[in-house]
Amino acid sequence: MLIVLCAHFMVAVVAPLMFSRWGRSAFYLLAAVPAASFAWLLAQYGNVYSASRPSPALDVPWIPTLGLNLTFRMDQLSWLMSLLVLGVGALVLAYCARYFKTDDAGLGGFGAQLLAFAGAMFGLVTADNLILLFVFWELTTVLSYLLIGYARTRIAARRAALQALIVTTFGGLAMLVGLIMVGEGAGTYSISGLLARAPALVAAGGTPGTVLDVGVALVLVGAVTKSALLPFHFWLPGAMAAPTPVSAYLHAAAMVKAGIYLVARLAPGFSGTEYWQVLLTVLGLSTMLLGGWRALRQHDLKLILAYGTVSQLGFLTVVVGLGSREAALAGMVLVLAHGLFKAALFLVVGIIDHQSGTRDIRELSGVFRSAPKLGVVALVGAASMAGLPPLAGFVAKESVFSAFAANARYGAAGPVLEVAVLALMVLGSVLTFAYSARFLWGGFARKPGLPVTAFEPVGWLFLGAPALLSTLTLALGVYPAPMETWIAPYSAQFAALDPHGLHLRLWHGFTLPLALSAVVVAGGASMFLLRGRFEALQGKLPPMPDLERGYRQSVVVLDLVAIWVTGRTQRGSLFFYLAVILATAVASVGAVLVLTEPSWAGQRYFLDMGSPLQLVAGAAIVVGAVAAARADKRFMAVLMVSVTGYGVALIFALQGAPDLALTQMLVETIILVAFVLAMRSLPAGLRERAAGARKLVRILLGAGFGAVMVLVGIVAMGSRTATPVSLSLPKMAYEGGGGLNVVNVTLVDIRAWDTFGEISVLAVAATGVASLIFVRGRGQRLARAETVATGSVGRIGGPGMLPSAVVELAKRFAVVPADPWLVAGRTLAPERRSIIFEVVTRLVFHSIIVLSIYLLLAGHNGTGGGFAGGLVAGLALTIRYLAGGRFELAEATRISAGTLLGLGLAAAALTGMVPLFLGGEIFQSAILGFDLPVFGHVKFVTSTLFDIGVYLVVVGLVIDVLRSLGSEIDQHEEDGIGAITLIEDDEPLEVVR
Repeated sequence: MLIVLCAHFMVAVVAPLMFSRWGRSAFYLLAAVPAASFAWLLAQYGNVYSASRPSPALDVPWIPTLGLNLTFRMDQLSWLMSLLVLGVGALVLAYCARYFKTDDAGLGGFGAQLLAFAGAMFGLVTADNLILLFVFWELTTVLSYLLIGYARTRIAARRAALQALIVTTFGGLAMLVGLIMVGEGAGTYSISGLLARAPALVAAGGTPGTVLDVGVALVLVGAVTKSALLPFHFWLPGAMAAPTPVSAYLHAAAMVKAGIYLVARLAPGFSGTEYWQVLLTVLGLSTMLLGGWRALRQHDLKLILAYGTVSQLGFLTVVVGLGSREAALAGMVLVLAHGLFKAALFLVVGIIDHQSGTRDIRELSGVFRSAPKLGVVALVGAASMAGLPPLAGFVAKESVFSAFAANARYGAAGPVLEVAVLALMVLGSVLTFAYSARFLWGGFARKPGLPVTAFEPVGWLFLGAPALLSTLTLALGVYPAPMETWIAPYSAQFAALDPHGLHLRLWHGFTLPLALSAVVVAGGASMFLLRGRFEALQGKLPPMPDLERGYRQSVVVLDLVAIWVTGRTQRGSLFFYLAVILATAVASVGAVLVLTEPSWAGQRYFLDMGSPLQLVAGAAIVVGAVAAARADKRFMAVLMVSVTGYGVALIFALQGAPDLALTQMLVETIILVAFVLAMRSLPAGLRERAAGARKLVRILLGAGFGAVMVLVGIVAMGSRTATPVSLSLPKMAYEGGGGLNVVNVTLVDIRAWDTFGEISVLAVAATGVASLIFVRGRGQRLARAETVATGSVGRIGGPGMLPSAVVELAKRFAVVPADPWLVAGRTLAPERRSIIFEVVTRLVFHSIIVLSIYLLLAGHNGTGGGFAGGLVAGLALTIRYLAGGRFELAEATRISAGTLLGLGLAAAALTGMVPLFLGGEIFQSAILGFDLPVFGHVKFVTSTLFDIGVYLVVVGLVIDVLRSLGSEIDQHEEDGIGAITLIEDDEPLEVVR
C-alpha cells in the first residue's frame, strides 16, 4: 500500500517534465500508475477475502507521543472503494490524452494534480487512523480546488473552485472536531479499534447530548458537505466549470464518494447513535428529490448529470446509512453501479462537447446518427442510471427496494414511517428515470426544426474509456454474483432484518420490488413524454430557496465585516499597532497572574554575587533603553537598542551560556547592519515625540509591559514542581546525539523538527524582505564590475564640485591593478572609497570565512553551530559589501540567495527523510567512526549535515538582506528614483533618496 501511495505522488512530482517531453501523450504514462495499482489490487483479493489470513496492513510510527501512526489497512470495504478509485482513475487519465488539445496550457500541472488526487483518495479509503483519514480528506479538498480551477483565466472556474473549497473545508473542520471527540471518547484513534469498541460505547453512552452522539453528528456534517447533500449541494453543479475528466472522476466516481465511504465505514458501529438516522434520512431524501427536480430543468448535459449526481448521492446516503445487512449490500452495489454509469456518461458528454463544440440540448440534434457507437455507450449508461434491466443500475435499485421493503416490514421505526420513506425513494427514482431520458433525448435525438449537429468521427482511443465502463455496467447487471461476493463480508457486520436474506439477481420473480420498478418506469416515462406540460408546471410553481445565493450573500457579508474590521485596525500607524499588542499582552497576562493565585515561593535572585560584571551589563542595558527612548536621531536610537542587545549577550556569557551569547551578539550585529542600510533612505532626525495623552499612553504601556514580564519571570521560577528536563539533556546529547554541546545537539537532533520549521520561516522571511524592497528576482545576477566605467559608481556631482587637489588625489587613488580581488578600487568613485576599510577587508575576509566554517563543524562539541557559522559568514559578506559596494557583493556571491535557501532546506529535509529508507525514524542521527591518515580517529554525526543546511539558509538570508536593503537601494539612488511617502504616527513621512 505504501508503494502504491508513493508511486502516485512521486510520479506526480515529475509529471510536468513528462509533459514537456511527450506532450498530451504523457497522460498514458500517468494512467499506467493507477492501472498497475489496480492490477496489484486484484492480486490482493485472496489476502483480503481469506478467512485464514489477516488483511493487508501497514503501521509506520509517525508521532508516537500523540499515538499517531501512518496506519493503513485493506479490508473488504477499502478494496471495493479502491476498485473505483484506481480503475476509473486509470481510464480517466487515459481519456485525457485525447480530450485535451496538444497546445493546451498547463497540462503538466493538471496531470500531476489528477494523479496525486487518485493517490490521496486511495490513502483516504485505506487509512486506519482518524487523523490520517482527515489528512487525506483535506488533501483531496485542496487538489479538487486546483482541478476545478484549471481554467484560471475564467472567473467562473475560479469562483466555482473557491466555492467548493470553502464549503468542503467548512465541513472538514467540523468533521475534525467530531473525530477528536469520538477518538478521545473511545480512547483510540484507530478506526478498526474504534469500530470494535463501538457497540459497548453506543450502549453505554448513546443518550442525547453525549460527547459520542455530538461527535458522530459532526463527522456526518463533513460527510454531508463532501457528498454535496442539502444544504451544501450547490457546490457540485458549480464545479461543472471544471474540465469533463475532472467531473467524471471527482464528481462521479471518487471525491463525492468520500462522504458515502465515511458513512459506510462508521455505520457498523454508530448507526444506532442518536442523530444518525434523522440526519441521513432527512437530508438524503430531501437531496434526492431536489436534485432530481432541478435536473429536469437543465439544458446543459453536464448540469443534467450534475444535479442527477446530487440526487443519487442523497439516495446513496439514505441506503448506506440505514444500518441493516440488506441495506449495506444494496448500498454498496449502488455505489459501484453509480460510479460506472455516471463516470461513463460524463466522459460521453466530454466527447460530445469536444467533437461538436456545445453541450446545450437546445442545439444538439441527430448525434446518434452521426456517432452511433457513442450513442450506444450513452444508451447503456443512461439506462443503467434509470434502473432498466439487464444493467447494474437495475440490480442495485431492485436490491434497494428489497432492503427498504424489509425495513418497512421488520424495522423498529414503525411501518407508517418506513413506508413513507420507501414511497419518497420511489418518487425520487421516478425523477431519476425522467432526467435519464431527458439526457439521452437531449444529447442524441433528432429534433424537429434543428439541423443535424456537425460531429467529427470518434476514435476508439477516445471512446475506449466510457465504452469499457458501459461494458462493465452491462456485465455486472447480467451476472451480479461477483458483487455479492465482494460485499457480503462487509454487510455481514450488520444485523439482518429479512429472515429470507437478500441476494443479487437479475430476476427475482414477480415481487414487490419489481412492481415498484414498474411504477418507476411508468411514472418516469410519463413525466418525460409530458415534459412540455411538466416544464410549464415547474415554471408556475414558486421557486425553491436558492441556497447558493444564500452562500454568496454570506460571503459578501463576511467581506464587508472584514473590510470594516480592517479599516479600523490596519490604520498604518505603528503606535496603534504596538499599543494594541502591548495592551492585549498586559491585560491577558496580568489577568492570569491576578486570578490564578501564582506561587511566589520559588528560588529567585536579582544579582549573582559571584559575577559583579552583571551590574555593568545591567547598567548598560538600562542606559541603552533610556537613551533609545530619548534619542532624536534615528541612527542613535538604533545604536542604543543594539547596546541593550549586546548587554543581554554579556549576561548570557557571564551565566555560562557561550552559545547563546555568541548567537545574540551575531544577531544584534546583523540587525544593526540591516537597520543602518535601511536608514539611508529615511530622514536622519526623528519627529518630535507626541505630547499629551499619547505620551502618557506610551509611558503606561511601556512600564506596564515591563512590570508584567518581570512578574511572569518571578512566577515562572516559583512555579516549578517537577525536575527540570534540562538536567538530563547533557546525557541525552552525548549518548543519543553524539555531541558535547547540548545547545547545538538539541537544535539539530533532539528538536530537529522545530529547527526545520524555524529555517523554513527564515526562508519565508527572506522572500518577504526581498519582495518589499522591489528586488527583481533572486536568480537574477547583479551587474558585474567589468560592465562599469572606472570610478563611476556613487560619484558626487561633477568635476567642478570638488577642489582640484581632491580631484587629482582621487585620480591617483583610482589607479588599481588589473582584475583586483577587491573590485571597489575600480568601480567606486574615489570620494566614496575608504583605504582603511579596504585594507582591513582584504586582511580579515578569508579569516572570518574560515572561522565560520570552523564554528559550523566544531559546533557539535563546542561553541558554534550552523546558525552561528552562517551569521559569521554573513558578516564577512557584509564587510565586503561595505568596503566595495553592490558590485563587490555581486563578485562575492556567485550563487544566488534563492539557490542557497533552496539547497539549505533540501539538505535539512534529506537528513530527515533518508533515515526512513534505512529503517530508522525521521531526523534520526547516526554516529560514524573512522580513521583518516592525517586527522586520526574521526567521529562524525550525520546531524552535521542538517547543520550545514541551517548554515546555507542563514547565509542565503543575509545575502537577501544585503541585496534588498543594500544593493537594491544603491541601484535606486543611482537611477534617481523619486521619493516615497510612508506613514509614521498617522502622519505622512517623506522618504528621501
